[in-house]
Amino acid sequence: MADASDIKEHMNVVGADGVHLGTVDHMKGDRIKLTKTDSPQTEDGKGARHHYIPLGLVAEVEGDTVRLSATAQNAQDMFETAD
Repeated sequence: MADASDIKEHMNVVGADGVHLGTVDHMKGDRIKLTKTDSPQTEDGKGARHHYIPLGLVAEVEGDTVRLSATAQNAQDMFETAD
């Protein structure tokens, strides 16, 4: 498992398949909080939410990229949400 202290704001989060999943907002306990910017929104531009990914999904931190051990779709299926 990666060291949470290596994960910083604005880092890119990609799945094991190389697909962009989001951008780090900050660490919250043992979860990565993603920015609302990458969150799906409704047609009126509302509904964006913060999503959380468990730190246990992180395979490595390299440069400004957090790489997950799961594909982007699998990680997205595990999202926890917050307003």
